[in-house]
Amino acid sequence: MYFRIVQRASERSLWLYFRKIFMSDPILINYIELQSNNLTATKEFYGNLFGWEFVDYGEAYMSFTNAGIDGGFFLCEQVDPGENRTILYDKQLEQVREKVLAANVELTKDIYSFPGGRRFEFNDPSGNRLAVWSE
Repeated sequence: MYFRIVQRASERSLWLYFRKIFMSDPILINYIELQSNNLTATKEFYGNLFGWEFVDYGEAYMSFTNAGIDGGFFLCEQVDPGENRTILYDKQLEQVREKVLAANVELTKDIYSFPGGRRFEFNDPSGNRLAVWSE
């Protein structure tokens, strides 16, 4: 019995070791960006209804917290559902960019700086807007 437990533990350790060497870690959703045609009304709606907290960054952007995942709202004249952004994080921004390009995906915005880091944007095959950022 003891031998089986040790053998299974060894097999699991070996699998984890090979996974670490040969498979990269998944790139996780880190932030979402939604549109708003009225930031004040948006802040009141989500703040009062869901208890989200906000930080303003000028007149055209505000971030939110206390929502399960952090995110932000950017000001636009007309809301277009295809423009909401799911933001992924990876320390190796350039390598992820190359993977995206290798998948025959066109970048909608190449790497650019923003307060807090750098990122690039692209649409997935269904038209969903994504971005990948790093420090």
